[in-house]
Amino acid sequence: MKEAERYREAGVDLESADRAKSRLGELVRRTFTKEIAGDFGDFGSAFSLKGYGGKEKYLVSSVDGAGTKLKIAFMSGRHDTVGRDLVNHLVNDILCLGARPLFFMDYIGLGKMNEDIVFDIVKGMTEGCKENGCALLGGETAEMPGFYADGEYDIAGFIAGMADKDAIPGKSALKAGDLIIGFSSNGLHTNGYTLARKAFFDIGKMKLDDLIPETGTRLGEELLKIHFSYFNTIYPLMKKRLIKAAAHITGGGFEGNISRILSSKVDAVINTYHWFPPGIFKAIMRLANVGVEEMYRVFNMGIGFVTVVGESEIPKLRKYLDAANCEVVPIGMLRKGTGKVILQYE
Repeated sequence: MKEAERYREAGVDLESADRAKSRLGELVRRTFTKEIAGDFGDFGSAFSLKGYGGKEKYLVSSVDGAGTKLKIAFMSGRHDTVGRDLVNHLVNDILCLGARPLFFMDYIGLGKMNEDIVFDIVKGMTEGCKENGCALLGGETAEMPGFYADGEYDIAGFIAGMADKDAIPGKSALKAGDLIIGFSSNGLHTNGYTLARKAFFDIGKMKLDDLIPETGTRLGEELLKIHFSYFNTIYPLMKKRLIKAAAHITGGGFEGNISRILSSKVDAVINTYHWFPPGIFKAIMRLANVGVEEMYRVFNMGIGFVTVVGESEIPKLRKYLDAANCEVVPIGMLRKGTGKVILQYE
């Protein structure tokens, strides 16, 4: 008996894994930029810093997973969106530090190799990388029989970016009177899915192809909407030094994320009545009987990214702002305080 056949009997199909890697190589190489040294499949990957001289540069990194949104991918059999979600989420995270993404690396863990599923996951990652101008530099696919339920997997990603030292926002520049500008989301992005699944599936007894009255769209379509990347909108403003601070509104909602960028001398006052949350949030409130304060602690409620801008910079912001994929809303202001986030509901 060949070694590959023994491994296949144990639950690991080496030939299928090799075919999957071959197909992935064609996708991944499309994301390579001129800074890449080596090739797909090497033991390690290298990114040249040649040409990045001049001002002091910082590498900025972040790592995360896709959370329980993966459960929707399992239910629907659609796997080409969650990888893109993960890339965009991490791009937004390092954008808060003024960084442009350089490269992304992934981890996929699954019980049994399914090359079509892995191909679709990585296809989404490559689309996210191309959208944000970074390379999918490498990754790991771990086949672990008996560890994951049939048809299920987990994914995680690591991103590295670069920022000028003087481009990294600092808390010391914030002052009372600075304005808080919100950039809209298209729904849940990649956060709050545990509560959302409880509302729609456990309480509402809905199916993926059921229509949501508040949105007029099918449930599966809403739950798999791509997490926005704000890079192409926000980064040009950061390069012009128009942004004092930025927050990605993810798990923890407004309070948990905006508080991370405040100094101990200012509070952020958010006027929630300045925008209308997408219908999916209203549906969750209706089905799960969740109060408005709890919703803003869990979800982004229609604002996926927040920036702090000096009042004097608003005319320049209007001049240079190009928000093709979202709405831009003034949602509040900084005032003297102690680093708290205060949400006003009416």
